[in-house]
Amino acid sequence: MRPAALLTLAMLASFFAVSMVGAAAPPRGRRAPRPPADAAAAVSARAGGPRAPSSVVALRAPGPSAVLVRAGSFTMGSSEVEIVHAVTLCKLEPAGELCVEEIEASFANELVPHEVYLSDFWIDRTEVTVASYRRCVSAGHCDEPPYASGGQRFDRPDYPVVLVTWSDAQRYCAWAGGRLPTEAEWERAARRADGRRYPWGDVYNPFYANHGRLAVDEHDDGDGFLELAPVGSFVAGRTPDGIDDLAGNVEEWVADYYGPEYPSGSAKDPRGPGMGEERVLRGGSYTHGRPWLRGAARGHDLPTSRRAWRGFRCARTA
Repeated sequence: MRPAALLTLAMLASFFAVSMVGAAAPPRGRRAPRPPADAAAAVSARAGGPRAPSSVVALRAPGPSAVLVRAGSFTMGSSEVEIVHAVTLCKLEPAGELCVEEIEASFANELVPHEVYLSDFWIDRTEVTVASYRRCVSAGHCDEPPYASGGQRFDRPDYPVVLVTWSDAQRYCAWAGGRLPTEAEWERAARRADGRRYPWGDVYNPFYANHGRLAVDEHDDGDGFLELAPVGSFVAGRTPDGIDDLAGNVEEWVADYYGPEYPSGSAKDPRGPGMGEERVLRGGSYTHGRPWLRGAARGHDLPTSRRAWRGFRCARTA
């Protein structure tokens, strides 16, 4: 082949090589095409996540394992106006007609609002996961949750551990170098000093938490999950302090014995009643509707009970 022809071929090869490089990386200032919505949804489904309504996929680095809540005062409990609002929320549920006197009266356990001063404390960013709890089991300090008795679907490393008693939760937190949060600490973490109604603010948003509903079937997959969700799945529901899942997913054991009303007057680092039959539960779960997801809402049960919608997180004195 003649030198002129070789030179021409070399120039053409160089041109096509440059063209291919340009095709692999879009020119500066232009966005690469987004993946199809169906593909993003398929990736999310394989990962066990919610069915996203669009092709946008949010990526984030994991947060710290615990969050420091600084010392200060806040108003714990609800006013009568807030109680009326909770009843109104209850009546807006699909089976709102079930909000009869017994349920309406149950919100009165949030009375009376009172000032509480808390010292610095740390609280876990998420609920304790199955993987974390299993480390305590392997160390011989915690009992295996009874997943084998029909709860195998909840046995996933990134799920909050469930089917645990109050003593199970207390034992794990002690092994991990902490304790269960007091009821006051939990409410302060959820409501902050400004007394917000939900961890994210004052307005309910069904996509900010893994919630249920008041209905014959308490499950609601409108948030992307029919039952449990991996911890930290709802970034928009995170508190401004960076704490996840204080509304929904699982209701959480706290340290206090249950009392039907708060003692009157201000308090410093309260620990609840000195004795009682039941322990307090906070936060609502994937079976609870909007009024039970409020930061002031209180539940209670026997400490020996085990529920598939109940877990816990730990706290530490700073």
